[in-house]
Amino acid sequence: MTSTAPVVEKLLSNGHNHLHLQDKYVFPPGERPDMSQVCYLYRFPVIDLKDLDGPRRIKVVNEIKRSCEEDGFFQIMNHGVPETVMKSMMGIAKEFFEMRVEDRVCLYSEDPRQAVKVYTSFNVNKDKFFSWKDSLRHPCHPLEEFINSWPQKPTLYREVAGIYAKEIRVLVLRLLAAISEALGQDSDYLNAIFGKHTQEMLINYYPPCPNPDLTFGVVPHSDPSGITVLMQGDVSGLQVLKDGKWFAVEPIPNAFVVNLADQLQVISNGRFKSSEHRAVTNKTTARISIPSFYGPSFDSFIAPAASMVDEEHPALYRGYKFEEYMTAFFGQTLKGKSILDRFKIEVNP
Repeated sequence: MTSTAPVVEKLLSNGHNHLHLQDKYVFPPGERPDMSQVCYLYRFPVIDLKDLDGPRRIKVVNEIKRSCEEDGFFQIMNHGVPETVMKSMMGIAKEFFEMRVEDRVCLYSEDPRQAVKVYTSFNVNKDKFFSWKDSLRHPCHPLEEFINSWPQKPTLYREVAGIYAKEIRVLVLRLLAAISEALGQDSDYLNAIFGKHTQEMLINYYPPCPNPDLTFGVVPHSDPSGITVLMQGDVSGLQVLKDGKWFAVEPIPNAFVVNLADQLQVISNGRFKSSEHRAVTNKTTARISIPSFYGPSFDSFIAPAASMVDEEHPALYRGYKFEEYMTAFFGQTLKGKSILDRFKIEVNP
């Protein structure tokens, strides 16, 4: 039987690696989070979805439209996902990272394209400096196709995460319909573009960090998919870039964070913004965040919507299959919106 000791030593969640800040986690002086410059006073939009399916739908759609145009980011309440489901998912995620590390290493992989895996940082084969986190990642749609490949421990993981994944999919489909309408399209517009759809769940575990000023939980980046729905728990750490300044996003009980990802910026021809964000660490408390990434199937063709392009608004991005985008994303380190920039159409002056 192959020893798991070398893998155990690679994980921050092995019980002792997080007690000391190793050099590979220390970012250069000009690239560290400057916490003195972070704003804690701005409140990002909080949208109440209770009227989304009623006679006041247009009001909620307009709120979503404004948030997509100005921030690419908002929080939602009365979203329909039961509080018990949210708490159960956060609980099983905590249990996963608190169980014996030996029960996790069987899922460890350094292959960025591995479907179900436990890993550390983002891409250890490419990252010059590691992010202060361990993660569990797996696909969720179609659920019946993937659920049997999920972790077998904790015992209730598949049951709890399966219920949560189904609830998130229902929520995302409602949001995609509203965002389609915010684009001036039929409510089924994005659903059709996304083809068979993809859905992935990521559980990020950030241990307490001896010196949060020197490292990141996750470096600044935008998400590559269509839309992200995040449950960030009750420990702060998420920050969003707005007008060149970083703003903290304080947790709201039972709310979800929603951020637009790169594909919606392309489809809207830049009218809607994918939000650049990062995660920072703290000295005292472990933090768990659970983003669900929802987007097109790999064979879907993505391009600016015809209605978003005219003489005054030429196409900003070339068309491509989503698989091409994801291949580029997983072949690099996280760095702002650098992948999205690769798909821009160069305009001659």
